[in-house]
Amino acid sequence: MKVRFSTRILPLVQAFIRKGAVKALKLKRTQPRERLGALAALALLGLAGFVVCSVLGIIGFPETALATSASGFSSVVLGPALLDEIDVKTNTDEHKVVIKTWGLSDVYVVSNTVTVGGYSGWHTHPGPSLVTVKSGTATFYDGDDPTCTPRVVPAGEAVVDIGGGHVHMVRNEGSVQLELVAFQIVPQGATRRIDMPDPGYCSF
Repeated sequence: MKVRFSTRILPLVQAFIRKGAVKALKLKRTQPRERLGALAALALLGLAGFVVCSVLGIIGFPETALATSASGFSSVVLGPALLDEIDVKTNTDEHKVVIKTWGLSDVYVVSNTVTVGGYSGWHTHPGPSLVTVKSGTATFYDGDDPTCTPRVVPAGEAVVDIGGGHVHMVRNEGSVQLELVAFQIVPQGATRRIDMPDPGYCSF
């Protein structure tokens, strides 16, 4: 955010800085002891000028995006359990499954409880999650959806979160407590959950 300031102030700041420059030129003609005192005074003058410029918005600082915190959301985490590489295939006429990993993995089973009106906060995971709705109704939002369209998942159904930087949030917009059970697989040693800033597409 840029700070506006009166054009009358800028000449004062410029004069303030020029005064410091003049003192710097005079340092060559002073004795060593006087020169040391003048340097200290000049350093204070420069610091004061820096503060003035910062307050007026002449010097800008990058803004840090803050992660969104959860509310009414609690977790019981089982894990991590170290898992070797997976290469599993099942194949029948009616159903096929392929699960394959490269490198060691950490596996978690996480039970999440969300009170009425509660939410997980925007976050991501470094690996995929299979999420089952045990009770209540879960409402999921994707951080990359500019329409902020919810995915409503009732008890007895499940969803897949692809992970790998996919930002999302789950909210309990129902009238009873929400319970979720997630099976998660992430790279060994990786942080299981990474809180993220609000993507800005949703009004809540």
